[in-house]
Amino acid sequence: MTEESHDPPPSKGQDVQRTFNKITDYYDRMNRLMTLGRHAAWCREVAVSTKVPPGGNMLDVATGTGVIALAAREKYPNSTIHAVDFSERMLAEAASKPGASAIMWQHADANDLPFGDESFDAVTHGYLLRNVDDAQRVLEEQYRVLKPGGRVVILETCPPRGPLRYPVALGVRVVIPLLGRLVARDRESYAYLQESTLGFMTPKEVVAILRRVGFASIAWKKRFFGTHMIISARKP
Repeated sequence: MTEESHDPPPSKGQDVQRTFNKITDYYDRMNRLMTLGRHAAWCREVAVSTKVPPGGNMLDVATGTGVIALAAREKYPNSTIHAVDFSERMLAEAASKPGASAIMWQHADANDLPFGDESFDAVTHGYLLRNVDDAQRVLEEQYRVLKPGGRVVILETCPPRGPLRYPVALGVRVVIPLLGRLVARDRESYAYLQESTLGFMTPKEVVAILRRVGFASIAWKKRFFGTHMIISARKP
């Protein structure tokens, strides 16, 4: 009689990594469609909000196809921009874009950043926290690599609230998987993205974690019918 081997179930991070490796080729196009063309503008807003000083260093975590990092390079041409992601296919796509040669791209896990303490004047990320097992641990890593006075700026999805909550939620449930099927031929991956959008934390819940980590001067604003948010905070 032989023992059955029971492999541990894949972590959320492994599942997300597989998903993003699958959707690389149409990721930018789907983001444009799902946000009616607003995604790039939000990424520019995130980059501008970092207020990186001349000659400073910025880190974009979970850079994906590099939209925030490239916006930061345009806004702060005299600064050093690092961009990391755990999807090598996403990194390859980002590094192939115009202007990408000026950015330092690196494969890395947001849970264990390969940088020393107090290395950066600013840290950014888009759609990272909803895709990790432990948001507080990830933010603690970002706090660690930030210099005192440095800023973190976050772009995230947000479950809709208020009088438009139900029609907007219904739209998200229908539109995102439908676009995934029609445009990307991948309804499954975008069904996950729809679920993670509606099931993610509210701005107040993210703010509470930022405060526990030690961040101060926290501010947030909603975008796109309350389905997206931009949050900024400072390391004292």
